[in-house]
Amino acid sequence: MTQDTEPTQVETPVDPAPAEQAAPQQAGAAENAADAHVQDLERSVTEFKEKWLRAEAENQNLMARAKRDVEDARQYAVQKFARDVVEAAENLRRALDSLPAQTEGEDTVVTKMREGIESTERSFLSILERHGIKSDNPAGKAFDANLHQAMAEQPSAEHTPGTVMQAWTPTWTLHGRLLKPAMVVVAKADDAQ
Repeated sequence: MTQDTEPTQVETPVDPAPAEQAAPQQAGAAENAADAHVQDLERSVTEFKEKWLRAEAENQNLMARAKRDVEDARQYAVQKFARDVVEAAENLRRALDSLPAQTEGEDTVVTKMREGIESTERSFLSILERHGIKSDNPAGKAFDANLHQAMAEQPSAEHTPGTVMQAWTPTWTLHGRLLKPAMVVVAKADDAQ
């Protein structure tokens, strides 16, 4: 044996293959992590976009509902006042109905009173209609529980059962919404038949 080399020190060749294999594995793992991160970001973008669209739709609905509420408040804020005002219109009609039937040669005071009340009633009803308050005489129409309040039922051979025979007061509406139902007498089947 020579002294140049020690028996315990033997050079072994280094295998370059594991180091070269580790680099592509690390690169593949980094690519997988980047792909997973991109997918997470895409999911987040999709989720936030859906949330934003839902919030935008909710906001549009809220704005439309608020606009409707404001319009309803504007149109129907006077509903209680309008209900009281139609009482005055009904009282004008009652005043006309309480006057004696017009006859030839009647007292001029009664004639002028009738003309004055009729003129006042026409003017008053015109003003109410300009502000969306309308009356409807339901006599001869089918009874509608949404618009009429039945005060009595009477047998009748000349009216179809369920028809309004007589209206004590008209139906009053405010912009199409019921303000005050008509007080009516409804026909029922004639018991004599």
